[in-house]
Amino acid sequence: MTQPPSNKPPRNPASGTRNGAPRRPQGSSQGGRTPQRRPAPDPTRDLAFDIVCGVVEHRRMLETTLDRAGQGLDPRDRASAHRLAATTLRHLGSMTELLQPLLRREPPEPVRCALLMGVAQLLHLETPPHAAVGTIVDLLRRRGLAPFAGLANAVLRRVSREGQELLDGLDVDRLDVPPWLWSAWGKRARAISRGLHREAPLDLTLRPGAIAPEGGEVLPTGSVRYPAGTRITTLEGFEDGAFWAQDVAATMPVKLMGDVSGKTVVDLCAAPGGKTAQLATAGAQVVAVEREEVRAQRLEENIARLKLSAKTVVADAATWRPDVPVDMVLLDAPCSATGTLRRHPDVLWIKRPRDVTALAEGQDALIDAAHEMLKPGGVLLYAVCSLQDEEGPERIKAAIARGGWKFDPFSEAELADMAVARTWDGMFRTHPGLWSELGGMDGFFAARLIKV
Repeated sequence: MTQPPSNKPPRNPASGTRNGAPRRPQGSSQGGRTPQRRPAPDPTRDLAFDIVCGVVEHRRMLETTLDRAGQGLDPRDRASAHRLAATTLRHLGSMTELLQPLLRREPPEPVRCALLMGVAQLLHLETPPHAAVGTIVDLLRRRGLAPFAGLANAVLRRVSREGQELLDGLDVDRLDVPPWLWSAWGKRARAISRGLHREAPLDLTLRPGAIAPEGGEVLPTGSVRYPAGTRITTLEGFEDGAFWAQDVAATMPVKLMGDVSGKTVVDLCAAPGGKTAQLATAGAQVVAVEREEVRAQRLEENIARLKLSAKTVVADAATWRPDVPVDMVLLDAPCSATGTLRRHPDVLWIKRPRDVTALAEGQDALIDAAHEMLKPGGVLLYAVCSLQDEEGPERIKAAIARGGWKFDPFSEAELADMAVARTWDGMFRTHPGLWSELGGMDGFFAARLIKV
């Protein structure tokens, strides 16, 4: 299980003590100067601070900072930093609003990021108040922001006393979603936002015949769910390739392809390989295409651990073509990833409407490329982990308008295990607010086209 951020012994702001040890009276040190206590190292908060500042100040993805700044850290420190940063970003809008009346003037952005981390610890991670305040004060001192330590101490102490009262009256659901996304999601927006406030559980797809590790809950679709923070590498059977991590919604596109046994299926943009593994275990002859060599290597490692077979091609899916036309293409297209916000809340504050427009153009190009790969009558299963209409149903309508495709709706029987995901016109759409009683799911869209 992921551990909460480690709590270093806090400084007592009133007495200037740590662990009960009295501080030397002013003027009693050598040379008559008061010694400055050097804050103890705190890799959890330091890494979380780098992540949050990277997102807020530079629109840098959470995982980018985690990979760069977190190299060499103990896995528990990395996991705790990730949890603290993700929690801060998940509640960024409402916590920013909560802080406004407590600040006489807007502090520098790094200071605001540190304050937000403190509020997250107090209100959402149940960190003891003395630790939540002390660790942020120490963080500011370590990062050359000591002049703001007093401000942080005062503001966070007030939040520790009045936090819930300060939250009362705030529309938290709406504040924690940027206005452009709230508007785009329409009637689904509030349910989606509430789903985003929950940490995502770990869902496993089992290799046929494998036994699920203890402690999981079997979902209606057959996925096995474990509590948020479960580390997959610690589960019995991981090294033997008995399962792989895959959100329950992400398992559905392959299932909606129908019988793939003995058929040649091209899996475009295939890394990290969850859908490739599904296809291989279902008996397909899989050609997995991935543009980035590093990601292709990761895919191959995952397939090898699972003891499965698939041909990997490192190439741009928009220009690569198979030697002969194939039966089926699975296109899990690059997208805004707004459906994965429970796991990647940084996307909320990094993506912009223009990003969605640019991605939609690339999705059209990949759909056209898939058409050239297929035999007449061949099947394209188009999917994106996006909540945006522009990347989902609008791409299907545009493809049909360009010609060469027939829309093949999913039947009620095909979605019997997840009926809530079937749209009125036979497409597949999920969002984080669905199955809330079971822990939610990622947002996904899928539709099926036949080449004519």
